[in-house]
Amino acid sequence: MMRTSPHVVKPTPLQLVMLKVAGALLPGIAVYVYVFGAGIVLQLLLATVTALLTEAACLKLRNYPVKPFITDGSAVVTAWLLALSLPPLSSWWMIVLATVIAVGLAKHLYGGLGQNPFNPAMVGFAVMIVSFPAQMGRWNAPLSLLSHELTSWQQFGYILTGQLPQGLAFDTLASATPLDAVKTGLTQQHALPDILQGAIFQAGWLPSEMGWIAAAYLLGGLFLLQQRVIQWHKPVAFLAALLAFSGLFHLIDPARYASPLFHAFSGAAILGAFFIITDPVSAPTTPLGRLIYGALIGLLTWLIRTYGGYPDGVAFAVLIMNIAAPFIDQYTQPAVFGRKRGSVGAKGGKA
Repeated sequence: MMRTSPHVVKPTPLQLVMLKVAGALLPGIAVYVYVFGAGIVLQLLLATVTALLTEAACLKLRNYPVKPFITDGSAVVTAWLLALSLPPLSSWWMIVLATVIAVGLAKHLYGGLGQNPFNPAMVGFAVMIVSFPAQMGRWNAPLSLLSHELTSWQQFGYILTGQLPQGLAFDTLASATPLDAVKTGLTQQHALPDILQGAIFQAGWLPSEMGWIAAAYLLGGLFLLQQRVIQWHKPVAFLAALLAFSGLFHLIDPARYASPLFHAFSGAAILGAFFIITDPVSAPTTPLGRLIYGALIGLLTWLIRTYGGYPDGVAFAVLIMNIAAPFIDQYTQPAVFGRKRGSVGAKGGKA
């Protein structure tokens, strides 16, 4: 016998949702390890442990039961998104501090899961890049471009102690990201086609080897759509706006503006589209609101990348639109059934 009527949809347990999100990140993590090495595995472990400890401490301070909340998986997903956003060989204290900020301040300071107005992972990232811009810009080159590859243990040792093998300096491992290289080259008045001849961009049809990580995130994002863990409105609107604006300006001046393919598969665009802006807590809830929200994040991302001071703009675009989410919801509520649009009570809050 059925416990519920056929038309009643049973809610999906939060743990299952978070498990699917974590599983969808695994292809991107696997390619990440292949491109940059195993250092990211230690970063993920440090972020996970820090997130769980911070979550437990905050729950204790608030007199909440620890087990039901610490096992829901939300803190772990936040930790993973943060770890995947920071440089893979950044010092251990950076991911620990970023995770404490994300879980302790951006999440629990506002009341915990479901109450946070800002995306916790993006708050942690934004605080770190504003506070420690030099350290956040220390990306190592993909392994294929290095004459001396660090072993996994050497990467772990550098993250924990800051020490490299004798005779090796980080400058010999360092590399600008594709977005960094383009922004710096354009600032120096180089033409975009000349900038794209650099070694970091030689990765076949994708903009760089990092583009293959984005392609793996895309695979995971399509899985989340297929599983109905996320809805299509926000990622489609985000990517459509990013591609439309970058494509229009690329057609106008291809020597100055990067192509839509470059913007889509560089930086945090794909990760943001399917794993960050789809956070249901800090985003609008109406279908039209989701489309507006996603499109404006896409536009802001392109504007920040093109004219702003940071090479990537996903985190700041998300946080700006988090502020606007209640406003968007207020003005995109559908008409109440049985009332004409514009009449008293036709929209939420006017009845």
